[in-house]
Amino acid sequence: MTELLIGFLREYSYPILFLWSVMEGETGLVMAGIFSHTGDMNLWLSILVAGLGGFTGDMIWFYVGRRNRAYVYRKFKNQRRKFALAHLLLKRYGWPIIFIQRYLYGMRTVIPIAIGMTRYSASKFMLINFLSAMVWAAATILLAWYFGEEILHILHWAKEYWYIALPLGGIIAGGVFFYFHRATRKIPNGHRRSS
Repeated sequence: MTELLIGFLREYSYPILFLWSVMEGETGLVMAGIFSHTGDMNLWLSILVAGLGGFTGDMIWFYVGRRNRAYVYRKFKNQRRKFALAHLLLKRYGWPIIFIQRYLYGMRTVIPIAIGMTRYSASKFMLINFLSAMVWAAATILLAWYFGEEILHILHWAKEYWYIALPLGGIIAGGVFFYFHRATRKIPNGHRRSS
C-alpha cells in the first residue's frame, strides 16, 4: 500500500504539489524537497510550482474578502477576533504582514481575507504575495532538499516507533494550537471592526 501511494505521488507530483500549496500546507513542500533530494522531482520546478500554488491560494482568499463580505461575516463569524488581529497587524506593520503571514499559524487564511475586506491596493497585495510565496516555497523546499537524508531517517524512525511519534506529534501540535488560541483571545473586543 505504501509503495502504491509513493508511486502515485511520483507520477502526479507536480499537480499534487500545486494543489497542496494552494491549501498552504508545508507538508507538501517538505515532500517535494525530499523527492527532489532523491531525484524523483526537479528542485527548481518544484519551487516554481509550489510558489505559484501558494500565490494562487492567497489571491483566492483575498478576492473572497473583497467580493463576498456577507459570506465572510456568515462563514467566519466565530473567528472575529482573528480578523480583528489581522486588521491591527496590517495597520501597525503594513506590507511586511502580507510577506510573513504564511508563517503565522492560525492566521494564514484570515489575513488575506481581512486585507481583501479593506481598501488595500489589489495590485500591491498581488506583488507582495507573489514574492512572499516564492520565498516561502524556496526556503521550505531547499531546507527539505538539503536535509533530505536526515528527514528520511526521522521518517523511518517515526514509522518504526509510531507509538512514540504519534503522541509526541500530538503534544507539539496541541502546544502550538494552544499558544495561538491564547494569543487571539487577548485581542480587545472593541477592535473587532478595526480596518
